[in-house]
Order: sequence, then structure tokens, then C-alpha cells
Amino acid sequence: MKKKSIESFDKFLRKLFPLCRSLSGEMNRKTLKILQEIIPLKIKEIESKTKVFDWEIPLEWNIKEAWIKDSKGNKIIDFNDNNLHLVSYSIPIKKIISWPELKRHLHLHKEISDAIPYRTTYYKKDWGFCVTHKQFELLESLQGDYQINIGSELKNGSLSYGELILKGKSKKEILISCYICHPSMANDSLSGVLLAAFLANYIKSFSNQYWTYRFIFVPETIGAVAYCYLNKNKLKDILMGLVITTVGGPGSFSYKQSWEKDHVINKVIEEVLKEEKKDFVIHPFDIHGSDERQFSSPGFRINMSSLFKDKYYEYDAYHSSLDNLELVNGEQINETFELYKKIINKLEELVFFKSQNMFCEPMLSKYDLYPKIGGSLIPNNKSSDYISNILWLMFYCDGTKDLLSISREIKVEFKELLIIAKVLKSKGLLEQL
Repeated sequence: MKKKSIESFDKFLRKLFPLCRSLSGEMNRKTLKILQEIIPLKIKEIESKTKVFDWEIPLEWNIKEAWIKDSKGNKIIDFNDNNLHLVSYSIPIKKIISWPELKRHLHLHKEISDAIPYRTTYYKKDWGFCVTHKQFELLESLQGDYQINIGSELKNGSLSYGELILKGKSKKEILISCYICHPSMANDSLSGVLLAAFLANYIKSFSNQYWTYRFIFVPETIGAVAYCYLNKNKLKDILMGLVITTVGGPGSFSYKQSWEKDHVINKVIEEVLKEEKKDFVIHPFDIHGSDERQFSSPGFRINMSSLFKDKYYEYDAYHSSLDNLELVNGEQINETFELYKKIINKLEELVFFKSQNMFCEPMLSKYDLYPKIGGSLIPNNKSSDYISNILWLMFYCDGTKDLLSISREIKVEFKELLIIAKVLKSKGLLEQL
């Protein structure tokens, strides 16, 4: 099974890596269609210029060719050699220009001389090429003007995204998000896209899962913003979630905490890493990063965590042509995949209850849960433990704290607390989420 998973990851890495993805366009659709070979993904479209909160869906962008030639017609830089050579969302252009003008539109990696950097111009009409230091020096040394051609198209079209909802016993959901906008970079975040797809396939194999899982494959930021806008009422049912990205590097494991650091999603990830004896680093929640800042924004406040293998920002090849298939392979993604599977298994074991008496405590005697003669109970005496546990449980059960966390908080065995919870549920005092 492990060998088969590794082979599958490698197969789809090779298939998807060459595609020039961006915020929108045919390559995004092709990516989503290829993912349909793994899972029954629904591909949806949002029209250009649609208002989504404070944002607007941009024009659809497609690219056929882009190059720089010298004055003799020799092609020096070619998008077809590496799609990172072109600044994503560059406007169409065909002209002859001088070196000073061309130089203003060239981008170099600040630290790695042989790397092509990844750059974008999503929301500003501009154009540019990304080159290595050697290519820059070659261009600078040439005599005469330069021929520039960017065969791009910006049109009224749509932004594409993928969605898969796997329904469970509970209507309460766990959100799993990844982003599809990055072109040929294997760790950031093709690795995350593939792991998310295979994780959905893993959950789909469950005969009777408890939670409903909502998987979304969106372009980063604008895609998440648009998804939140279109599904703002549905997101009320989401308990927590995972943003899956940069999971296939050769380096170490780390995880980024959700905005509430004591939330159970963080505890689950840490438990898995410790049980599997993995060395790992903890990154506190930070507003910089990925789409957790959209899902955790004040209107939603969904706790979203991420488990990484070579986290974005943290590895040398980040946002460059060196983030390639020599850096990332199926075995490395599969190592992280096994951890995510264990995270899902632990999430399936979580139990949440919500009090049906949210305003003040219930009158326990009405439900035959309180002694007929009052005045004899003293807290912390054995005779009062059962009542105390009921009161503590009703106090904590607001639907946001799982039963295992409550049991640790009040120092009562989980199994004992579960029995009490089931009694309270049978009497209509608790609702299981």
C-alpha cells in the first residue's frame, strides 16, 4: 500500500508540475480535471468582476508564449523552457525596447544566483520576466535592442475552483483547504494539492465516518475570500480545519498553530507527531502565511492549522525554480500523508456536546439528577462528585470544546465523563454535534 501511494504521488507530480497555474485560466481547469482522476471533485466557476466582500474576481488570464530575443532574433529567455520565467498575470506585449527599459522589468533571486524567482502582478497591469543572474548578465552584455513578446490574454471569464463534500453522520464539518494557483513549484504547493486529494480519497474509503468533510481547491487569497463569500452561511457548521501546503520537502516537520493556540486541532496534531516520534517545530499563529487568515477572520473565526514538511518561507528553494521535482518526491509527500491520515483518525474520535440550557444551569431535580433532600452536598466529597461532574460538563459544553479536552480540564476520566454525557443527552440536556 505504501509503495502504491508513493508511485501515485510521483505519477501525479509529473503530470501536474509542468502546468502554468495562476489565479485563473485554462491550466487551473486542467489541474482540477486531472484531480478528478483521484476524487469526484466538482469544478465550479465564479465570473470575472464578481464582488466578493472587499475584493473583485480578476479577469481570466491565459498564456501561450513569452520570450525575449536579441537584436539578431536569437531567443534568450523562453517561457516554454520554464514557466517561472514570466511574471504571472503579465499583460500582452509585443515591442522592441532598449536595455534600460527591459532592465526595469527583469527580476532576479536575491540569494540564489542560479534560481529563477517566482513573481506575480495580479492586481496591477504590468509585465515582467524572471531570470537567473547568468541570464541577466548575458542580456546586459548584448548589443542593440531587444524583441519582447508576451502572448497572454486577459478577458472576461471566470475563476475556477474545486469542491468535494464527504457527508458523515454529523452535519458539523471539518474544512480542508489547499491552493492551486502556484505554477511549477513542487513543494509550494503542488505537494499540498496532491496530499489533499489523496486525503479526501482516504476519507472517502471510510464506511461510516462521523464528521462531514469539506475539501476545497482554490487559488490562494482571492479564491478563499470568494469561497467564504459564496458559502458564508454554510461555514457556520465548520468546527475546525486544516490548510494543507508545503508537505513534500526533504527537511523537517513543523506545524502552525491555529489562532486559538489551545484549540483541540493543535493538540491533535501535536499528539500525532509525538506518537510517531517525529522531531518538529511549533510555529505560533501568524497573520502571514496562507488562507487560514481568511477562514479565521473575525466573521468566521474557524481554527485552521497546518502540518508542514519544509514550511513556506523556511526552505532555500521557496518561490523559485529550485522548488522542483529534484527537491520533492512521492516518498516525502507520503511520509506527511501518513501523519495527516492519523490526524483524521484522531479527529474522528473527538466528541462534542452542546448544552440545551445555554442560559444558566438546568434544574437537575426535574430530571432526577439531584438528591431529593438538599443541603448535604459538599464539593469535592465523593457523594457530590457525580453532581459536580454534571455541573462542570454542562458549564463547558458550549459546542466549542471537545469532551476529551473537558475531561483533562476537570481531571475526570474520559470514559466516566462520556457515560454522564450520554445520560444528559438521553434526558434532552445535551445535544451531540
